[in-house]
Amino acid sequence: MKQLIQNYKSGELQLVEVPDPIIRPNGIILNTVNSLISVGTEKLMIDLAKKGYLGKALARPDLVKQVINKIKVDGIVETYKASMSRLDSPVTLGYSSSGTIAEVGEGLNLKQGERIACFGDGFATHSEKSYVPKNMFVNIPDGVTFEEASFVGLGSIALNAIRLANLTFGESVAVIGLGLLGQLAVQMLKAFGIRVIGIDISESKTKMATDYGCDSTAVIGKDDVNQVVSDFTSGIGADAVIIMAGSKDNKPIELAAEISRDHGRIVACGMVSLDVPRQEFFKKELSVIVSRATGPGKFDSLYENKGIDYPLPYVRWTTQRNMDYFLKLVKAKKIDLSKLISHRYKIEDALQAYEMILKGEHPYLGVLLEYPSIKESSKTEKVKINSFSADNSIKQDDKKTKIGIGLIGAGLHANTSILPSLRNNKAIKLVGIADAEGFKGLHTGKKYEFEYCVADYKKLLEDNNIDAVLISTRHNLHAKMIIDSLKSGKHVFVEKPLAMNEQELGEVISVYNAEIFKKHLCLMVGFNRRFAPFSQKAKILLGETNNAVINCRVNAGFVPKESWVHSSDEGGGRVIGEVCHFVDLIQYLAGSLIKKVYAERTQEKGEDNIVITLSLENGSIATILYASQGDRLLPRERFEVFSGNSACVIDNFKSLFFAKSGKSRKNSSFNIDRGYNGEFQAFVNSILSQNNPVSINEYINTTQTTFAVLKSIKTKNTVEI
Repeated sequence: MKQLIQNYKSGELQLVEVPDPIIRPNGIILNTVNSLISVGTEKLMIDLAKKGYLGKALARPDLVKQVINKIKVDGIVETYKASMSRLDSPVTLGYSSSGTIAEVGEGLNLKQGERIACFGDGFATHSEKSYVPKNMFVNIPDGVTFEEASFVGLGSIALNAIRLANLTFGESVAVIGLGLLGQLAVQMLKAFGIRVIGIDISESKTKMATDYGCDSTAVIGKDDVNQVVSDFTSGIGADAVIIMAGSKDNKPIELAAEISRDHGRIVACGMVSLDVPRQEFFKKELSVIVSRATGPGKFDSLYENKGIDYPLPYVRWTTQRNMDYFLKLVKAKKIDLSKLISHRYKIEDALQAYEMILKGEHPYLGVLLEYPSIKESSKTEKVKINSFSADNSIKQDDKKTKIGIGLIGAGLHANTSILPSLRNNKAIKLVGIADAEGFKGLHTGKKYEFEYCVADYKKLLEDNNIDAVLISTRHNLHAKMIIDSLKSGKHVFVEKPLAMNEQELGEVISVYNAEIFKKHLCLMVGFNRRFAPFSQKAKILLGETNNAVINCRVNAGFVPKESWVHSSDEGGGRVIGEVCHFVDLIQYLAGSLIKKVYAERTQEKGEDNIVITLSLENGSIATILYASQGDRLLPRERFEVFSGNSACVIDNFKSLFFAKSGKSRKNSSFNIDRGYNGEFQAFVNSILSQNNPVSINEYINTTQTTFAVLKSIKTKNTVEI
């Protein structure tokens, strides 16, 4: 299918062919008929992306500060790689569309062909098809066209801003900015019986607002806006001001303060500066609120992605309910959208539409994209990226001598750690890449020269040219993908964790035991730190480590509570998802499995600040201090090992100190090496030698230890493995 994407690093817009999205529970696949270009928001995004590095830095000083702090801790090379990878990530454009249902996910009582309108970044995109979860779409009422329904996102944004103004009958409202959002707001305010004055720099837009019933208008630069508002409100001032303008300066908020009455309300909906003029706000005791797009639910991943709704008696107007009501207003002819559509473009000509918008040579307002009918669209499961060679004999030779790799998941970790480590390995061939968001798979596939990309990972398992599968997805998918891959006869490398719970672990072990000996398959988990150069050097220097004492301190850093990492059904929490790294390294340095666990956390709930004590089978003991409330300027990780009259310290994988019998040595590196290169070389070697570099028993023990940590925190008792 065709989809419009933008590279944030270069600012380039592309219309690309990507795999069709795959259906998921509690969602639908949309066959798009129309999508609306939000010219204000999207133009700002494009303008920012097209800036050079300096321009981006000036626009986002908060991110520059983060980069500087990361350099202090991780070094220039590590920071550069991470920053460039983030910049070089494509983004989708569009967030308001309409069409028909192509597929229905489990849990929904809907039918193919039903007409729906959609909203949401990443959902209602400019693409022929898209996956949309249940809270982000509504049915289109009879009598409302697809073109009208494609305004549902912007209409709901305007509607939410009006609700936040907390209006009552008889009040007067000033709308600053009469673009698409402003014109929609004027019509809705009039539908609610509110007196409205429209303000804009364009006389033609004020005239359009008048045609839509606006009671009075003022043109900035031509009219005395303060006097017009004073006359309109009998000298009182506007009861509420809704800012729909987009501006880089502070003029809209200053104007809003000037024309407001005492105790007036200001709602900022447009992309404007909010350097509040204190004196004016002080004199009038003004209040200002920034509208959150379509209202409650927006930016809440539980609402948007998982379909968990807010109870209606307590949250009357959510994103979805605003969408539904907006379409009811359209159906009732309270809103006329016909004059707001200034341009229509076929999706094939989408780049021309953006060129027109960016040049600004012609007046535009509502710009619609049109998509081919279902009969004209064909299902795209696989998109070819690179032909390995025109010479088939070379391709056949590669099949004999190289390990074919399939990658599942094209996220940040795959781009910053996995693929850079594989890129120059001459023993492998990158064949297929799968990502549920097809545009990410396409972008990464092109960057690292994969042969093709798909959305459904099972297509990789059907490919006989793929010998090994690398799994780099969210944690809840790991166990199932391991099982499917092993059953398909593929070697498996999976990023940590191995499993999220005992049931998953048991299923993985069962399939591993059934398949591994029949087919000599390799299974490796991404505990990369044991392959770091300083870890391996420490292992050699320490030698026998019975009765060792090990201390691990992790300055983990804060992860927002809404992150998927904390989700019990996606990330499993920070113990299962990250502490496992340090359990594995302790196990490696001690040369022994763990047998007992005791853990405590601070009084604050969660797994962000904990202390873990481990007892190992060879008499060693270890502690893990894992804290998220420290400052990032402290190096992230430090390991201390005391054994056999020796002491060894690994400091953030940038330096190693070793002392024994009064003699010491220190090794240091300019940059961090957490062992990714060594890890993947070990994986390749294991396939060639049919010998796993790490015993499955060690992986099982590490995984069970993380489960025991959580159990110990809950029961406040020591847990035996």
